[in-house]
Amino acid sequence: MNRKIKMLSLVLGLWAASANAQSNAKDYLHIPGPLQLNNNSYTLVWTTHPSNNYYKQEYLTASDNLEKFKSLVTIDFLQGDFQSKDLAGAKIEELKKLKATNPVVNYNVYEKNGEYILDFLISQNTADGKRVEIVERNVYRYHAVNSKGVKGVLLFAGSERAYGDDVTPFLKNLPKEKSKLLNAIASYQLPKVTIK
Repeated sequence: MNRKIKMLSLVLGLWAASANAQSNAKDYLHIPGPLQLNNNSYTLVWTTHPSNNYYKQEYLTASDNLEKFKSLVTIDFLQGDFQSKDLAGAKIEELKKLKATNPVVNYNVYEKNGEYILDFLISQNTADGKRVEIVERNVYRYHAVNSKGVKGVLLFAGSERAYGDDVTPFLKNLPKEKSKLLNAIASYQLPKVTIK
């Protein structure tokens, strides 16, 4: 397995975060906060730097926690000679595999000026498989960075979740609310990444 594929596997594998790490978040990317998105303020709560060129930072509102959040902002940075198209494509392949066994999974992809936006829905069933326990809607924006000696792909993402009895109302409301998060992520003034 070559280095790029290994890095893609690492990026795709880091979906769940540990709530216990919330109080020790280190700002590896030196991004001023809090972040403002859709009239909400998000504070850095969790980070990881699992390899020498991959960084992940997660942000929550004051009323949320990583264990059971309603909305989350994620900023990932993969440093090196990577392309937005390749990272978006790898995520699409992952979603295609999920969709084969999970009919809730759905996605749309948009491209403009070399940036890719992936808008997708995933879910998790209860242990007995009889009903959807969690539904999560994500909008991922992949942006190539090549500035002041820093090169790689920045992922800026917004996530919204519903649990248990809130799943059905969330899904029913999604068509009329769909453009809100999509437009907010698409128009967001992306932060400059600084690595020291």
